[in-house]
Amino acid sequence: HILEGLAVALSNVDEIIALIKAAATPAIAKQELMAHSWRSSLVEDMLSRVSDAARPENLLPEFGLVGQGRQRAYKLSDVQAQAILELRLQRLTGLEQDKIVGEYREVMEKITDLLDILAKPARITQIIGDELVAVKSQYGDKRRSEIITHTQDMSMEDLIAPEDVVVTLSHGGYMKAQPLDEYRAQKRGGRGKQAAPTKEDDFVDNLFIANTHDYILCFSSRGRVYWIKVYDVPQGGRTSRGKPIVNLLPLEEGEKINAILPVKEFAEDQFVFFATADGTVKKTPLSDYANPRKAGIIAINLDEGDYLIGVALTDGKHDVMLFSDGGKAVRFDENDVRSTGRASRGVRGMKLAAKQHVIALLVAGDEKQAVLTATANGYGKRTPIAEYTRHGRGTQGMIAIQTSARNGKVVAATLVNQEDEIMLIGTNGVLIRTRVKEIREMGRTTQGVTLINLGGGDKLAGLSRIAEPEEE
Repeated sequence: HILEGLAVALSNVDEIIALIKAAATPAIAKQELMAHSWRSSLVEDMLSRVSDAARPENLLPEFGLVGQGRQRAYKLSDVQAQAILELRLQRLTGLEQDKIVGEYREVMEKITDLLDILAKPARITQIIGDELVAVKSQYGDKRRSEIITHTQDMSMEDLIAPEDVVVTLSHGGYMKAQPLDEYRAQKRGGRGKQAAPTKEDDFVDNLFIANTHDYILCFSSRGRVYWIKVYDVPQGGRTSRGKPIVNLLPLEEGEKINAILPVKEFAEDQFVFFATADGTVKKTPLSDYANPRKAGIIAINLDEGDYLIGVALTDGKHDVMLFSDGGKAVRFDENDVRSTGRASRGVRGMKLAAKQHVIALLVAGDEKQAVLTATANGYGKRTPIAEYTRHGRGTQGMIAIQTSARNGKVVAATLVNQEDEIMLIGTNGVLIRTRVKEIREMGRTTQGVTLINLGGGDKLAGLSRIAEPEEE
């Protein structure tokens, strides 16, 4: 379209130069170029061959070739007039004029040829054939890859790429997986973004990195274990809550998941350590759980009325700690518990007074940590883990926190670091988030300090270390 305008200008070069020289401003010159009707003999013949195919789609009808017979003339568009004003004087030399006209002719001939191709299917077929022959001639070397004709068995897992993901499980039981690279990108710069949005009455209390081909062992309150492949965990972005874990497993009525363990490989030198509410403990080789069953299997046989309260992965080199709701704690070498098979019931881990229960299982892996204990009436404290000395397995152990009338029963015990945050959970559903460093560190035999102010009739149901603290 611009070449066409320049060709018209060259056909009327003397008049156009005079018009531009006489104009007071470039804007006026542009208006007068567009208002004038110009001789069009140079372009008229070429335009007749391509009909309207060379005409811009949005060009108004008053521009281009207009009129009939002797009144036939050319009206320049805004774009063409601007191109003429920007034309350098050196392009008005005879040689440069020939170049512009020649280029215009080439474009018009190309348009004519393309229109002919589109109108003739035989030409299209011929061009495709010629191009395929040219490709074959250029790239027709011998195949380098080997084609194997025999079949081989493939599973769905073979089609899933190994990828590291962040798996989160909320306190309310919502689970999801998120690509690790995406999660890391969210955490850079400023406050960062949470891995999982939760309702006001929920929060993330399990977060770990696993490969899509790893397993997650899910242990239920009834002593059963279920398997989930990480790639079966629903993928979700930052704004997704995930799906309830109960929808991913064939749980029975009233059964709930009390512990999960990510497992990369079922190593012979690792163990699954169990603790029940009645004080029974058991240690089983991790390799005993290497054969997944869709419906799950029994991981520990429980007495009537007993239930699983905790599960931990150990390597046979650490101490384990049990805490009762009566304010006692016992610490012993995990090797005091002989490794047995899945079908066994286990042995006594802690001696309990009447109507008392074990409420927490901890593995003492870092002596720099502290144990945070909390009671039903909202009191608690931090105590260095070193103050919990070893006692024999099956004993009542030592005082962890006083269970006076003021304190009530112990409802939770967990290992914490100075920089951790915890969530306190009231029986009325209220959640209070607090920093561990704001809770005083005190000795074992003390009553502790106020963790949460409870309303009338309300009790502290428990606490959890938040897996993803807020950034300041």
